[in-house]
Amino acid sequence: MPVAVKICGLNRPEVVAAAVDGGAAFIGFVFYPRSPRAVTPAEARRLAVGVPAHVVKTGLLVDFDDEAIAAILAEAPLDLLQLHGAESPERVAAVRARFGLPVMKVLAVAEPGDVAAAQAYVPVVDRLMFDAKPPRRPDALPGGNGLPFDWRLLAGRRWDVPWMLSGGLTTENLGEAVRMTGATAVDVSSGVEDAPGVKSVAKIAAFLAAARDL
Repeated sequence: MPVAVKICGLNRPEVVAAAVDGGAAFIGFVFYPRSPRAVTPAEARRLAVGVPAHVVKTGLLVDFDDEAIAAILAEAPLDLLQLHGAESPERVAAVRARFGLPVMKVLAVAEPGDVAAAQAYVPVVDRLMFDAKPPRRPDALPGGNGLPFDWRLLAGRRWDVPWMLSGGLTTENLGEAVRMTGATAVDVSSGVEDAPGVKSVAKIAAFLAAARDL
């Protein structure tokens, strides 16, 4: 089965085009202000112009309230909400019901209990994502830190919703990550950058080519 790829943190037209032209199944816009990849809703709207309907436009949200989410959706044409904060299953269910869009909950993983916690979200999400737990420092971001976790924690696991692997993926380690976890969908951000927030057209193309060859 081919591996679906999400390229996250897109913030320039040429990198959106590289992701779409290379066959990405998902593209991601980051609305978390502290991220070097952050875009405004208006910028996301402009970047989404011309993106084919089959490419899922994802918005990365971190513990946003309903007012903030509504303001984003008033401008940005999103197909999927990626909740990347400490949202509880109850909050995830509320967002999904309030806005009528598919929701993907991100689980930060460092140990087996973090993976087990995903089960509580299965009834209220459309997708799960497993990402590395952020480093313990004040300036750490919820995601996009370029850190992998122990992929063996996911080996042999199955859930009743689709799931995606994230955290420190690169063209070089993608094959091993997929083999160890059985992931059929992956998310990459820092692994296709020249610097934080600066996506590389060449690295995006190489990552997508590597995914096609799996």
